[in-house]
Amino acid sequence: MSLRCQVSALVGFRVDQLFARRLALIAGVCIRLYDVTRILIVGGGIGGLSAALALRQVGFAPEVFEQAPELLEVGAAIAVWPNALRILQRLGVADQVLTRAGVIEQVRWLNWDGRLIKHVRFPSTGAPAVALHRADLQRALLHALPASSIHLGRVCESYQQIGDEIHARFADGATVTCDLLFGADGLHSRLRAQILADGPPRHRGYTVWRGVTDCAPQALPSNTALELYGRGQRFGIGPVGLGRTGWWATANERADAAEIPSERQRKLLTLFAGWCEPVRALIAATPAETILHTAALDRPPSKQWGAGRMTLLGDAIHPTTPNLGQGGCMAIEDAVVLARCLLKYGVATQTLRTYERHRHARTTLITNYSRYYGRIGQWQTASSTRLRGLLLSLLPKALLQHVLHLIFDYDAYAVDI
Repeated sequence: MSLRCQVSALVGFRVDQLFARRLALIAGVCIRLYDVTRILIVGGGIGGLSAALALRQVGFAPEVFEQAPELLEVGAAIAVWPNALRILQRLGVADQVLTRAGVIEQVRWLNWDGRLIKHVRFPSTGAPAVALHRADLQRALLHALPASSIHLGRVCESYQQIGDEIHARFADGATVTCDLLFGADGLHSRLRAQILADGPPRHRGYTVWRGVTDCAPQALPSNTALELYGRGQRFGIGPVGLGRTGWWATANERADAAEIPSERQRKLLTLFAGWCEPVRALIAATPAETILHTAALDRPPSKQWGAGRMTLLGDAIHPTTPNLGQGGCMAIEDAVVLARCLLKYGVATQTLRTYERHRHARTTLITNYSRYYGRIGQWQTASSTRLRGLLLSLLPKALLQHVLHLIFDYDAYAVDI
C-alpha cells in the first residue's frame, strides 16, 4: 500500500473512531431517555425542580412529588448569583429568569444613618448577578418540565429500601416504588429526619423579615444592592426586576410563631424608626400580609447525606443562613453535580456517595462563611458595632474580590468528578 493510501486509511480510521465515540455518547443518552430507571424527587422547590431538569437533560425521566396542593406565588426575593445563573443558562431557563430579574453589579455597605462604609463592585464572571421573586424562578423551572412529571399534594412521610428498590410511603396511604430517591424537601426534611435523626435546625439568635414591593425609590442607585448596619439590626435592599424592590431585615430576637402577620409591618416600622430612607418607605409600601417572618436557621455540616439509593440535596442537607444569598444557588449546583455523577458512573449506590463527597466541602465552606458573616452583622454593643464599621471599611478590595471569585467562579459543569 502506498504511503498516501496508508495516511488516508489512518485518517479515515481516526475520523471513524471520533464519530463512533460521539455516536456512542448520543446513543447512551438516547437509551437513558427510555431507561426504566425510576427516579423519585421529593420536593418541588428550587432544588427539586432543578434536579428534575438536570436529570432530564442527561436522559432520565424523574418524577417530582410536592406536598403543596398547588404552587402559589409565595416567598420573597431570591438571589441568583453567577455560579447559579450559568447553570440556568445550560438548563435553558436563563432567558425567562433574566426577563423578570433585576441585575446587581455592586453592593454598598452603609451605617443605619446612610453613611457609606464600603463600596464593592462585583467581578466579571461571564454571567450577571441577579435577584427576582422566588415564584418567578420556580415558575421558569416548572414550565421547563413536563406537567405530567409533577405531582402536587403528595406528602412523602418515609421510605424503605428493599434490595435495589426503594418504597416511598405517602400520607395518603400510597406507596411509590423507585430505583433512586432524592430528598429535596427543605429545611424540615422528613427524609433527613429518618436517616440522620439529628433534631431541629439550629437557631442563630436573630430573626429575618423579607418583602417585595412595587416601590422603586428614585434615590436608590441602579443595579445596586445596599446593606445597612445598626446595633443588632440590618436592612438589605436590591432590585428584583419589573420595577420591583426586594428588601430584608434582621433583628436580634427569636422568631415568635404567634406573631400576627398584620402586625409585622407596624413592628418593623418601630424597629427601624430613625433609619435613613428608603428603609421605612419600603416597609410601608409592602402589603403587610406578604411580609415573611422566619428565624435565622442552619445546621452543622453533616458528612452523611444519604443511605443506600437515597440522597439529599439543597436545604434538606445543608441549610444555610440567608446572609450570602447562596441557599438556592447551592441547591442548583447540587442538582447538576448529581446529574453529572449519574451520567458518568451510572445508577448505583456508590454514585450517590460520589456526588455527596464532591459537594461536601463546597457547601460546608459557604454555610460556615454565611454563619460568620451573620454573626458579625448582628453585633449589638456600641463598641462591637464601631469595630465592625472599622473592619469593613479597612477590608482590602482585593480580598473582597477574592472571596467573591471563590463563590461566583464555581462551575458545577466543569468541576472534576
